[in-house]
Amino acid sequence: MPFGAPVNDSDLPCTVTQLFVHPVKSCAAIAVQESLLIETGLEFDRAWMVVDGQGRMLTQRVLPRLALVRPTLRSEEVVLRAPGMLALHLRLDTVEAPTRAQVWDDVVKAYDMGDLASQWFTDFLALDGAGLSPGRVRLVRFDPEEKRLSSRRWTGEIEAENAFSDGYPLLIASQASLDGLNARLRAGGQAAVTMQRFRPNLVLDGLQAHDEDLLHEVEIATAEGPVVLRLVKPCVRCSIPNVDPETAAESAEPGATLAGYRADPRMAGGITFGMNAVVVRGVECMLRVGQGGRARLRFD
Repeated sequence: MPFGAPVNDSDLPCTVTQLFVHPVKSCAAIAVQESLLIETGLEFDRAWMVVDGQGRMLTQRVLPRLALVRPTLRSEEVVLRAPGMLALHLRLDTVEAPTRAQVWDDVVKAYDMGDLASQWFTDFLALDGAGLSPGRVRLVRFDPEEKRLSSRRWTGEIEAENAFSDGYPLLIASQASLDGLNARLRAGGQAAVTMQRFRPNLVLDGLQAHDEDLLHEVEIATAEGPVVLRLVKPCVRCSIPNVDPETAAESAEPGATLAGYRADPRMAGGITFGMNAVVVRGVECMLRVGQGGRARLRFD
């Protein structure tokens, strides 16, 4: 039975308190007041990805400097800015040559974004001492005709589509979970961290710390109708939360503190924070900060 299958249910009131879109995988997030829900999650989330010369994904796991690439979404373009670089403008309706890209074990159809974007990322990442030669880094856009699915081990009967996310359309976390982590960090003499470290799409308020671990579904009321999201898999954390999103500096925290209390037996002892979610209902609905909802608990 997939994680999230209900045995009993109970409803908790909750509120969408933050929404984040990450247009380029592993680059900075955009905090938005509203975002359209599409089949692959929030519109434009992880729609672009930086790849190496063989089309394989590049992320902050090996190139923390990607955290300093800050996108802005406009009506007709996405604008990328980074320290020491002129802004890179990419039209939302324009791609170049078809190509293929690899995200984890999935090889999918994509579009190359051209030599200018390639040179821009190559130049910026080379400043990090990564030893990247010109033309060896490319920027690609996910082909909307591609159908990349989440693992049915976790989604069960649901065919959940993804763009360049790690494996699920959405990531949900609660404000209380971050507050609890920060209380532990401060008690240990460490600085508090922001939610951007964990790269969620939706942040919920009104829950207790890590209640999201226990949720089966979240239903959010929108003007276009109800959105129903099913929480299917705990998110196991890699090194990216240890990268400061403001400076790209790496440290042992907050991973070391999380390791003291977030080893998850469901994930073979992996350190988890937040829940991966899939869309059950509500494609083409507009999610907005401040919308109310109800969270249905699971018990097993």
